[in-house]
Amino acid sequence: MGSWRLGQGRRPATAEEEALRTGLSLGMTLVDTAEMYGNGTSEEMVGRVIGGQREKVFLVSKVLPSNATRADDIRRACAASLTRLKTDYMDLYLLHWRGGVRAAKPRRIDNDI
Repeated sequence: MGSWRLGQGRRPATAEEEALRTGLSLGMTLVDTAEMYGNGTSEEMVGRVIGGQREKVFLVSKVLPSNATRADDIRRACAASLTRLKTDYMDLYLLHWRGGVRAAKPRRIDNDI
C-alpha cells in the first residue's frame, strides 16, 4: 500500500490508520512511504500502525534527491526515517527520484545506514 496522501489531514488520522490496519489484517504485506510524504507525517503514521507487527511488513521508504548527494546526508535521512517509522530497519530504501541531482558512479556506502 502506498502512503503518499496519508497523514496530511485530508481525512481523520484515525480513519487513515484504521485503513492501514485493515489492509494488514487482510494480508497486505508491503507498505511504501517516503520522508517527503507530509514532511514525515506519513512515516510517523505508518510507524504507529505497524508497531507490534513489524515482522509482517515489507517496509519501503525513499530518500529525497536533495538528501542523497553525500553518504552522510543519506545516513542522516535514513536515521530520521527510521525514527519516524519507530523501527530499526527498512526492507528497501530507495532514491525517490533522480531529480536535478547529477548521477554519480554507483558505489557501496556501507552496511550501517
